[in-house]
Amino acid sequence: MFVPVLLFLLGLLLLIKGGDWFVDGATGIAHHFGIPELLIGATVVSIGTTLPEVMVSASAAFSGHGEIAYGNAIGSIICNTSLIAALTIAIKPGKVDRKTLISPVLFFFTAAAFYSFVAYSSGHFSRITGFLLLGLFVIYMVYTVLQMKGDRSAQTYSVSTVKSDIGSGNSGKTDSAAAATSDTSDEKSRKNNSGSETSEPENSMGKNILLLVVGAALIAFGARLLVDNGTLIAEALGVPESVIALTFVALGTSLPELVTAITSLAKGHGALSLGNVIGANLFNLVLVSGISIAIAPFDIPQSSFVAGRNASLAVDIPVMFFVMLLMTVPALVRNKLARVQGILLLAIYAAYCVFQFAM
Repeated sequence: MFVPVLLFLLGLLLLIKGGDWFVDGATGIAHHFGIPELLIGATVVSIGTTLPEVMVSASAAFSGHGEIAYGNAIGSIICNTSLIAALTIAIKPGKVDRKTLISPVLFFFTAAAFYSFVAYSSGHFSRITGFLLLGLFVIYMVYTVLQMKGDRSAQTYSVSTVKSDIGSGNSGKTDSAAAATSDTSDEKSRKNNSGSETSEPENSMGKNILLLVVGAALIAFGARLLVDNGTLIAEALGVPESVIALTFVALGTSLPELVTAITSLAKGHGALSLGNVIGANLFNLVLVSGISIAIAPFDIPQSSFVAGRNASLAVDIPVMFFVMLLMTVPALVRNKLARVQGILLLAIYAAYCVFQFAM
């Protein structure tokens, strides 16, 4: 049992570091060919930082562990919302910009409604479903780029700030752009006050390619360690694979978002992380699930039941909707977050985890 746990944790570390190096390399190569930073942030960085989740779910689905692929997507959404966002809301609630939230919120619930319709109507995610989810991803990315081009503030959108704000899979969103603009303005102010400016030297083309290749390799290897040893841990504990995916795997692949939330909170941008979490949740549905389903279609997990009903349909999906509604609706209505939201979301997450292992 000790060795699988150790390898599971090693897989998490490789995923996080591999994703970081992959983004550095991809961004450097894009800069070398003169691709605008706006486009880099909305495409290369966002896709690159989502690769850990993509690889875990795709690897799981391809190796016949559809429960892990399914649980990672749903579990990450629940974890992002009721743990990561909840912490920032409970510690330091603040105002939010309704305008920047409307688009990602609408896209998320559209994707979630479609995902749920397939789950409840057939219980099977076919390859066509995966392609349709990927189509929603493409539409969202195009919409985001066009929207950002029409926003004057997007001119101050820096890739380094995007990486800081999104952590894993949240770049290219108008709410992240707002945070980037704020951070960039503060940085410029500090530079003006000090009278000097320090810039990071750009990597050579060879180093960027090396970072890209090594990062991708670490992600692939880390994903394999995570899936294989997550399965072994589930067997040793006598719990379904979906439970491990909904809790440990989901939390592990959400660690970058947790670090991002803490960093944003320390910088006084706690409220802005709300939009980043919504973006990450959307990516988990349309990109992470889309790719894994397109590669290897799978069925809804049938290992756990509540009152005679499939636990995934009776608990997991309803909880996903409920925590997202609890987080977003008050913010859109009142233009601000309340500490009670964060506390309630944290309580829901704790109860959800206890339920998964007690079930």
